[in-house]
Amino acid sequence: MSTPAEPANPTDVDAYLTERLLAPEPEMEAARARAHEAGLPSIEVSETQGKFLMLLAQIAGARRVLEIGTLGGYSTTWLARGVGPDGQVTTCEFEPLHARVASDNLAACGVAERVDIRIGPALDTLDALLAEGREPFDMIFIDADKENNGHYIELAIALGRPGTVIVVDNVVREGAVLQAGDPLSEAGRMINGVRQGIDVLGSNPRLDATALQTVGSKGWDGLALALIR
Repeated sequence: MSTPAEPANPTDVDAYLTERLLAPEPEMEAARARAHEAGLPSIEVSETQGKFLMLLAQIAGARRVLEIGTLGGYSTTWLARGVGPDGQVTTCEFEPLHARVASDNLAACGVAERVDIRIGPALDTLDALLAEGREPFDMIFIDADKENNGHYIELAIALGRPGTVIVVDNVVREGAVLQAGDPLSEAGRMINGVRQGIDVLGSNPRLDATALQTVGSKGWDGLALALIR
């Protein structure tokens, strides 16, 4: 008599998909370990999400990518792979420690020359990028402090061009996005920022947007995807 199979769970499915679809990445795993050992929070994208970002950059033909929220450089590395050796990723990070860890990880993964890490409040960095009059970015990944999502999306539009792809992470947050949060709590302000960002995505006439729920090793969450008209 056969033994009944154990019920499937999202984490196991993520592990299965990672094993079947992604090649072993010892240097990437070492980079994640360095970030965690340095005390950085374990909130980076998953392996499958990282490769999704890389493929999305390649599908879009992106050569100039903007990332808002570097953390330990894990998603940054995937994006740097996506733009190729002739591309450039500009990434914004508020915490100097995170930037140092990211710099070490990018070097260890062989993509440091493709990445420009800007340290400081992201809103200030984005204003500075506008003042520099740089070429528009082809793809923009927003994964930083959620309170400012609406502002980040508006600035992403200004820093992009028609055809620029905008990706916003963590837009579901275990379903908490359905109700406004308590503005006196950090968690509530984060939820309100996510909701504000979704409102901008849905109301700005320059954007065509959608969102997908995700489930896996990172829990129940989701990402929004927009195209600048």
